[in-house]
Amino acid sequence: MNWVILRKFPWVDTRARFVANTPRNGTLLDIGASDGETLNHFAELRPDLKFFATDIAGSPEKYPAGTEFHRGNLERDALPWRDNSLDAITCMHLVEHLRDHALLFSEISRLLKPKGRAYFETPHSKTLKLPSAEGRFTLNFFDDPTHVDVVTAIRLAELSAANGLRVAKTGISRNLIFAAAWPFYFFCGPNRKRFTTLIHWIGWSTYLIAEKP
Repeated sequence: MNWVILRKFPWVDTRARFVANTPRNGTLLDIGASDGETLNHFAELRPDLKFFATDIAGSPEKYPAGTEFHRGNLERDALPWRDNSLDAITCMHLVEHLRDHALLFSEISRLLKPKGRAYFETPHSKTLKLPSAEGRFTLNFFDDPTHVDVVTAIRLAELSAANGLRVAKTGISRNLIFAAAWPFYFFCGPNRKRFTTLIHWIGWSTYLIAEKP
């Protein structure tokens, strides 16, 4: 889905709604940017934003033009940007891969401007009880061998509060269009579209939005 079509109704997607509320011509850092697929969606939705990205590996050549990239390990490496410099930070499907979250949360708190917001997304605890997909998709939490442990919304709130961030909202991450499409893909064989609609239907991920006072 090209996120240009979400500009008029970003509320149908949890991530899009967060990004849409970033100040005009603002700054957004994506932590754990990976191959840049999601970051490019953000640029489709908000081409006015200045983007930053960090990842232990990453594919910066695939990121939106002008993205400032830093390669680093969020369990040991501080980020290079100055204090109070970012309007928004996204951290999606990273925390469950880390054993130590202390540096990540302290850096997010340091980098955010006053009233800046951070969006965290991670597998819901229900994923521990889902059947294994036994293939190239992750349905049960441990289908991905790099997952360390479930990080609940309660734990995200505790980590945020310990670093001076106020919890603004929590919930289930969904794209309502994808969720509504699940019944149409139910009888299809395994493929990415079927899997994508399924995880939005069941609410595979939880999210938390934190704000810096």
